[in-house]
Parts: sequence; C-alpha cells; structure tokens
Amino acid sequence: MDKLINDLQANLEELKIAGNYRSLAHAVQEGRYLLKQGECMLNLSSNDYLGLAADHALYAEFLHNAPPEHLIPSSSSSRLLTGNHPVFDELEVALARLYGTQSALVFNSGYDANTGILPAFAQRGDLILADKLVHASLIDGMRLSQAHWFRFKHNNLTHLTRLLQSNAANYRRIIIVTESIFSMDGDEAPLRDIVQLKRQYPHVLLYVDEAHAFGVRGPKGLGCAEEAGVLPDIDLLVGTLGKAAASAGAFVACNQTLRNHLVNHMRPFIFTTALPPLVAAWSLYIVRHLPEMQGRRQRLAEITRHVHDALNRQGIQTASRSHIIPLPVGDSTQALQLAEEMQRHGFYLLPVRPPTVPEGTARLRLSLRADLVDEEVEKLIKYLSSKK
Repeated sequence: MDKLINDLQANLEELKIAGNYRSLAHAVQEGRYLLKQGECMLNLSSNDYLGLAADHALYAEFLHNAPPEHLIPSSSSSRLLTGNHPVFDELEVALARLYGTQSALVFNSGYDANTGILPAFAQRGDLILADKLVHASLIDGMRLSQAHWFRFKHNNLTHLTRLLQSNAANYRRIIIVTESIFSMDGDEAPLRDIVQLKRQYPHVLLYVDEAHAFGVRGPKGLGCAEEAGVLPDIDLLVGTLGKAAASAGAFVACNQTLRNHLVNHMRPFIFTTALPPLVAAWSLYIVRHLPEMQGRRQRLAEITRHVHDALNRQGIQTASRSHIIPLPVGDSTQALQLAEEMQRHGFYLLPVRPPTVPEGTARLRLSLRADLVDEEVEKLIKYLSSKK
C-alpha cells in the first residue's frame, strides 16, 4: 500500500509540474454570474447556452404547474425494476414526437449513453468508424465494444470514403460516429455530406452526438441534424439534457426495435438507478417548451456572430463556427495563467488541458450564452482584442 501511495503521489507531482493538475474549487452560480472566493465573475465556462438554468422564474412556473406525483427526489431503483415512473414514458414520447422517430430512450447522462449504446450494437464482425475528435465517452464506448474500430481524420470525407470503400465488404455492420458540434474546437461535422456517403451502403448506421447542439440549433432546437434537414437519416441521435436544456440526463432518438434492443442489452441502462422523477419532469417541461425558445436561440446566434466577427477583425482565427470558441494557448501553465488573468478581469473561464486535449494544445474554451447583455459582450471583445 505504501508503494502505491508513493507512486500515485509522484504522478500527481508530475501533473503539477506540467500544469495539468486538477482540483475541485467551490463556486456559487448566481444567474449568468459566478461567485468564487468573494469575486463575482461572468460565467463563460458553463454549458447553460440558453440561460435556462439561470431562469428562476421558469423553474418557479414549472414547480407551480407540476403534478405532485412528479416531484419525487429519487427513483430508488433501475427502470427495469420499480424505477420506471410514468414521467419517463411521457418524456420519451415527447422527444420521439419532436424528432419524428418511432421512439426515444432516456439515460442518466451523456457519458452513460455513449459508453453503453455502442457496445450494445457493435459486436464481433462489426466496424466502428469514428471522427478523430469525438468525445472521450464515445472512445470509451468503442473500447468497450467487441467491434473493430478506427478513427478517421477530423471532418475528412475523403478519408472516411476511402475507409468505407475498403472495408464495406468485410464487415456485417458499420457504424459511423461523429459529434455535430465538437466540444473542444466548436467546429461542426459536415452532416449532409456524411449522410450522402452513408446512403451508398445499406449496412451502414449513422450515430450523431448532438450534445452541444440540442436546444441551440435548428428551428425547434433539435440540433444540427434538424438544421441540415437530415433527421430521417440519423439512425442513433444522442442528445444531452444537462447542457442547453438545463437539466440532467441524456437520450437517444431512434427506431423502436433499436430502443427495445438497448433496453435489453445496454449495461449502463440496465444496471443503474434511474434519474429522479423530479429531474425527468423538469426535462419534460423544457422539452415541451423548446420549440418556443427560438428567441433565445436567435439571441445566442447573434452574439456568436458578433464575437466571431470581432475576433476575425483582430486576426484571431479559430476553426469554430459555433457558440463554443477555443482560445488556443499551447502550454498548460500558460493556459492556467491566462485563465487566472481573465478571472481577475471578471470573466470566469477555465483552461482545457491534457488529457482532455492533446499535449501542446491547451486552451481556454469560451462558451457563449443567450442571456449575455450587449455591454458584457462588448467588454469581452475589448478584453480579447487587447490580448491579441
């Protein structure tokens, strides 16, 4: 035991030297602001893209109208035992109707979804082709599956085409996996092109993680697939309820047979206590109102365009075309220092460091939100311009 502790401590010291050590800090959110050690800062590291988590009036309205039987703080069991409260069915029906799919299935988190869906479908004799920059949860899902898997060059249709052409005849089933908006770079997958490619192969399934687009993009807030007009071509569309929807959990919209298969074979779904009915009820409330929130989506889009245009005028170039804007630094220690400096100026940003991103690509990730006021946006732009 002593040797183990010593080895672990040595590893932690190495992380500190490299600027990659992580620790938990207390912070209290107040609307779009965050209080930390007595300092009030504009929260630009949150995934509360529509500002719903900061909308206390919205939550008060939900509590006022929610049936008492929905406000239960624990399921106390998995959904396959006694935890399948009727509100889960209501939420899944609402999601399926929005997406125009036969069914939907709700999970405890996006990580549960991505680590469970792929192993449930991808077996020996199957192949997974995933974008190089997909989330760690998808990589873990591939590792847990029994399929062969390969990561194609980021957003590179030529590479993906070549892999499909050379492997199509060798596998029973191929699953293409991508995010719609990539969480670290804020750029977007060419969904229309990927769909056109997928249509050429009847045994190819398309899995799209819309975690950072659900609620934010599309006329009804259903994500980039809705915006691109390719929803019917997505076999497994995963969205999270813990980001723009300001709740917790995740879901997949899919065919009924695929859903039934997951209920019977997806380990993170089978072997875990369900979300509290209270959480599912709040998610249902948001999902039902999501199509009406186009004003918030338009406001976020306006802020996003304005910040991108300002950065471009200053010669600050990024791959992002979304509300997630990386500010590249490179060195982890320097990224820490820049984050601390921005916090001193009233902007709460955190550094993203290895292993979340590759060595030498540490950055700050700016998460824009719809509830920013013009003065705050201008203050942010002025500060970033001064750091060019």
